[in-house]
Amino acid sequence: MGVQIIKKEDQAYGAFNGGEIVENKPIGFPREGGPTKPYSSLFYWANAIAKVDSTIGLHPHEGFEIMSFVLKGSIKHYDTQLKDWKELNEGDAQIIRAGNGISHAEHMNKDSRMFQIWVDPNLNKTLQQAASYNDYKSSDIPISTESDITKLHYAGEKGIMQLDTSNIDIEKWKLNGSKEIMDSNLVYSIYVLSGEVTINDAIAVKDDFVIVDGPATLDGSCDLFVIASAKELTYETYGAMMQKRM
Repeated sequence: MGVQIIKKEDQAYGAFNGGEIVENKPIGFPREGGPTKPYSSLFYWANAIAKVDSTIGLHPHEGFEIMSFVLKGSIKHYDTQLKDWKELNEGDAQIIRAGNGISHAEHMNKDSRMFQIWVDPNLNKTLQQAASYNDYKSSDIPISTESDITKLHYAGEKGIMQLDTSNIDIEKWKLNGSKEIMDSNLVYSIYVLSGEVTINDAIAVKDDFVIVDGPATLDGSCDLFVIASAKELTYETYGAMMQKRM
């Protein structure tokens, strides 16, 4: 594959409540269009923006891990385990390990923006577990700096989030220079939050989604949301099961 760039206008699209919340989706549901099917342990990725205050009503999940990252403004979250609304502000993050079943609702305040990302753990295990939930404040997210890059570590060896999904790092990068990607066992999924980045000979700009499968050099001045995940998994994912049925 090398480097694949999916422009915002080519991504899947979704909306809630008559367009009160709009989403471009680097990885959407099959009915929503877009070229990217589930791969690695990534099953779904939405960039949601609230045009007005709006609530997505209570709805169920099971098995998956559902993560929300607040990029701007604030949101509120309710689920049937907590039985209370919890507020998350810019920079905060949350995870629902849906386990053997949970329902949740979300409220986005006007002009708020968040990523919601679903990943596939081993469903043979997680469907036997009780659901669980954690939220994380921006001030608690570990930070590291190396040469031309500063990283916020959400999940992985240096991250604060504990996932059932293995072999996955979730980070936010502020790049001002060059960074090499060398691990041939990982696929890098990159959303350009701001600025411009050159990846090998390809250029990606704000709201582009980039899949890097192989060695690459990143150059630029930009903010990137980066997930590194295993190319090969030891279990069959729900996404793979669904594609077999299509």
